[in-house]
Amino acid sequence: MIRRDSFWLRLSSFLLALVFVVLPLPGGLELVRPFLLAMVLCYWLLETPQHVGLGVAFLMGLSVDVLSAALIGENALRLVVLAFLVQRFRPRLRFFPLWQQALAMFALLLNDRIVMAAIHWLAGAPGLPWSAWLSPVIGLALWPWLFVLLDSLRLRSRERSG
Repeated sequence: MIRRDSFWLRLSSFLLALVFVVLPLPGGLELVRPFLLAMVLCYWLLETPQHVGLGVAFLMGLSVDVLSAALIGENALRLVVLAFLVQRFRPRLRFFPLWQQALAMFALLLNDRIVMAAIHWLAGAPGLPWSAWLSPVIGLALWPWLFVLLDSLRLRSRERSG
């Protein structure tokens, strides 16, 4: 019997991550905000690649661009690059132990910051302050918790539908 993953769970996790993107944080914490949307996208790319791909990454990135009044296409490009890398290395990433997945997530989020810095440099925008580079470290610490939370919600939704 084939069990289907919940469309509503994917949609609600993306919407909550989008809310987190625009949620105001105190001054100094704004730059170290983890890119939760990218982490949620990575989870769904690893677990349900048949439902989430480059198109979803592009649409989520455009949504972030519109919601945060960023340079149109900046976050879309960042998320598409991230999604491409996750899809490319999915067979390996999927079966890593959780601590190795967290290290891989750190590398992906660090690559995302490098892409962001390059976009800012090409657009003539000011460079990123040093504190912005702490965000991938926070993503490293959050990944196991986020993975376990989303995985338990996904398995619970599969049990209800199956």
